[in-house]
Amino acid sequence: MIRTGIFGGSFNPIHKGHISLARQLREKAGLDEVWLMVSPQNPLKASADLLDDEIRMQMARLAVEGEIGIVASDYEIHLPKPSYTWNTLQSLKRDFPDREFVLMIGGDNWELFDKWYHADDIRNEFQIIVYPRRGYKGGIDGLDLIDISSTEIRERIKAGKSIKQLVPKAVAEYITNQKLYV
Repeated sequence: MIRTGIFGGSFNPIHKGHISLARQLREKAGLDEVWLMVSPQNPLKASADLLDDEIRMQMARLAVEGEIGIVASDYEIHLPKPSYTWNTLQSLKRDFPDREFVLMIGGDNWELFDKWYHADDIRNEFQIIVYPRRGYKGGIDGLDLIDISSTEIRERIKAGKSIKQLVPKAVAEYITNQKLYV
């Protein structure tokens, strides 16, 4: 079985913290791959600043170019809406029977996990790895977390400040060329 971590998010935009976390969790959890699952719309979050799925997907692809064992995945974008993790995991299990899927979520989502659709079924059927987020407790220790938020990046862009140190170079160039978040 190929152990595959599912690291879902809006990635609006994807940043160096996401990539670093995916690398570290892949290694610490003994995963063969981590799929950065670009989510169409989190049912528990508002979508006011959410860019089009394909634009966020393109940024994710640019961010993982050259990364070993980290894949930008548009799988969830093509599933029926709303996007529930339970449905995604069931579809993945059916479509990729050679893989064991591991759910990777932040401490912020873990605190809300009981509100998730089929939370108990997810807990019973899939390994869940919880990682720390600012202001929340996480389950996996010893991670070198880069404290960056996509919200902070969008705010910096609107204020005309540089984001080069926060996102991969190709992503910064794409955001600038496409005039995103301005």
